[in-house]
Amino acid sequence: MTGLVKKIEINCDMGEGFGRWKMGPDEELMKYIDVANIACGFHAGDPSLMLKTVHLGKANNVKMGAHPGLQDLFGFGRRRIEVDPEDMYASILYQVGALKAFLDAEGVPLNHIKPHGELFFYMQRDAVIMDAVLRAASHYMVPVYACKNEMQKEMCAKYGLPFQEELYVDIDYNPQGGLVPVAKSKTATPDMIYERVLNCALKDERDHNEGGVLKIGFHGQPFSICVHSDMATALDNAKMARKAVDEANAKLFSK
Repeated sequence: MTGLVKKIEINCDMGEGFGRWKMGPDEELMKYIDVANIACGFHAGDPSLMLKTVHLGKANNVKMGAHPGLQDLFGFGRRRIEVDPEDMYASILYQVGALKAFLDAEGVPLNHIKPHGELFFYMQRDAVIMDAVLRAASHYMVPVYACKNEMQKEMCAKYGLPFQEELYVDIDYNPQGGLVPVAKSKTATPDMIYERVLNCALKDERDHNEGGVLKIGFHGQPFSICVHSDMATALDNAKMARKAVDEANAKLFSK
């Protein structure tokens, strides 16, 4: 663990609409989260929506970071697309730089970078792509958020980047501890999310998609929890995650 967060927090993907198309209930969700991952225009988002989301995050005292993805508006950044590593490097500089410009205009710091959707899985499959993404991220020197994995943790260290491990509670894990894509995960109910957060925080356990239990390796230390804004029950998911996080923090980190 990096020790970057001081208590368990909730991060959520935000600003994932485009033009007149709206995705999640961002205005309501902002009340229940600690950190917003703001889409940067490639998998979702546009300049006006990015600025609106920054205003919304600032008004709710939510920390904000960049959520760069593959250039795939039609597929919401969840389709496999082959990208040249140098093009990937340039796209990350471009996307994060765009969000940082909006944050700078509002006097708010860039909190982190979190690769979106298929870009995250692409990085796990291809070390050259991972290197390109993190090499670009190194110009911003903010924490990189991602699901627990040693390769990314080691490569972040190579570039002097803090690595913030996170946990997903609204999609599945496989028995090996790997994250399962949204399209292949079973729908999680708000009550399931509440139980998962508490089990992870207090027992260091997370259920997997074959019915067993994983030891997730946080060992009672604080971590970040991701909830998706594009789920049908996103708002109720966030409310129950907030309830569980507040209970867990009160037990573990209240002193």
